[in-house]
Amino acid sequence: MKLSIGILLCTLVLGVSSQGFFSFLREAGQGAKDMWRAYSDMREANYKDSDKYFHARGNYDAAKRGPGGEWAAKVISDAREGSQRFTDLFRHGDSGHGAADSRADQAANEWGRSGKDPNHFRPAGLPDKY
Repeated sequence: MKLSIGILLCTLVLGVSSQGFFSFLREAGQGAKDMWRAYSDMREANYKDSDKYFHARGNYDAAKRGPGGEWAAKVISDAREGSQRFTDLFRHGDSGHGAADSRADQAANEWGRSGKDPNHFRPAGLPDKY
């Protein structure tokens, strides 16, 4: 636990080196909200084959906030995929279960964080609201 907190703080400090600490924290908070909004929209939409779109959109919106938002998007995305692998291991006894889907989610996350259009993953028929 202490090691993970130390790594998290080191990552935060390294990410702040070129800008103000409070600006970075504000961007990170806004980015976290963007990620939560994409997750909430995904749950609300409950639309087949839309998860990659929402992964890309959340990361895209967060990264537009600046380095703090991009950092938050990466941390949240990595934590989400890590927890999913742990859950799969616990439920199925096999860490390989869903590995391809996890890689595809991470590819969508990186796509969005890099500034590419998340609509690349948008499934046909997803309501315009999203």
